[in-house]
Amino acid sequence: MKTVYFDNAATTPMRDDIVDHMARAMKTNYGNPSSSHGVGRASKAVIESCRKTIAKHFKVSAGEIVFTSGGTEADNLVLQSAVRDLGITRIITAKTEHHAVLHCIERLQMDYDLSVNFVDLDPRGVIDYNHLETLLGQSQNTLVSLMHINNEIGNILDMDRVARLCKANGALFHSDTVQSVGHYALPLDQIPVDFIVASAHKFHGPKGVGFVFVRKNSGLKPLIHGGEQERGLRAGTESIHNIVGLERAITLSYQNLEKERDYIVALKRYFIARITSEIPEVQFNGCSGDLEKSTYTLVNVCLPVTPDKAAMFLFQLDLKGIACSKGSACQSGSHQNSHVLAELLSDEDLQKPSVRFSFSIYNTKEEIDYVIDALKTFV
Repeated sequence: MKTVYFDNAATTPMRDDIVDHMARAMKTNYGNPSSSHGVGRASKAVIESCRKTIAKHFKVSAGEIVFTSGGTEADNLVLQSAVRDLGITRIITAKTEHHAVLHCIERLQMDYDLSVNFVDLDPRGVIDYNHLETLLGQSQNTLVSLMHINNEIGNILDMDRVARLCKANGALFHSDTVQSVGHYALPLDQIPVDFIVASAHKFHGPKGVGFVFVRKNSGLKPLIHGGEQERGLRAGTESIHNIVGLERAITLSYQNLEKERDYIVALKRYFIARITSEIPEVQFNGCSGDLEKSTYTLVNVCLPVTPDKAAMFLFQLDLKGIACSKGSACQSGSHQNSHVLAELLSDEDLQKPSVRFSFSIYNTKEEIDYVIDALKTFV
């Protein structure tokens, strides 16, 4: 059976070159980086070399890069320490944030005297920057947590604008950049954001590793306690082969950024043209159908399908070997709405199947044709 993988926003296939680099690291850099002997020092040198390379891509100092198990841990490190250690008593966020942020904030509200404000969104899920500015002017000890690119609908935040609003109002700014690192240049010497996070498997690297950028002298304290690894901010023996894979994934992504972006943009443009031609009643959720206001890596579509057929929709696609992500209720036996789409869609549209298709350099126009034909047949 033909297999078509259009779920790259969930995770990406690893580049062969990265697999080879990681295999070599597992064979040769087996020493514990905390050991004082030569084998351990060699492993430590590999980690610090990777840290310096990653820092250069973001124009920051190596000491501001802290390796983690991925984006979720990094988000939790920032949010929990900000409230626990930095005196943050209010968080401004959006109801369309990733659950790694929203659920962490919910937990913090249980344990601390923490107020939470949600910034207004327009009907397509775009942040109301004027409302954000108003909220920022209302009190001190504030952290803003807004993602750069929404993982479901692809909306792009004006991160520089938000960072400067926060700076002008004495607030800290944390941005979940899991969907943008490796796909967009982020010159952090120019964008005054305090914290960003990344996860390697979103840009053809390994799962289980990522990093958090922590602006110098932030005062952040560790989430995981134990040894003094990662300058005391993240205890635990470092996963050397994963860090090597992370560094290689970032390096290859930015070396090939322009060429690979142009290729994927062409795929998205082709997908939009084909689906609007073959299924004129299709709706694009959020800004995902707008090439200027959404990431080039995904689209999220609401299809004109009756509720009784919607329940079997993803199952039918899976039978055809098409891998994608559901974006609404009543699909694949799920009874829980996408919290993002629940903020944007009418009750009627929530009963229809919404699906996210996300692209990578390993996809082709022929695969898009196959998917559109399958969608057209089902609809």
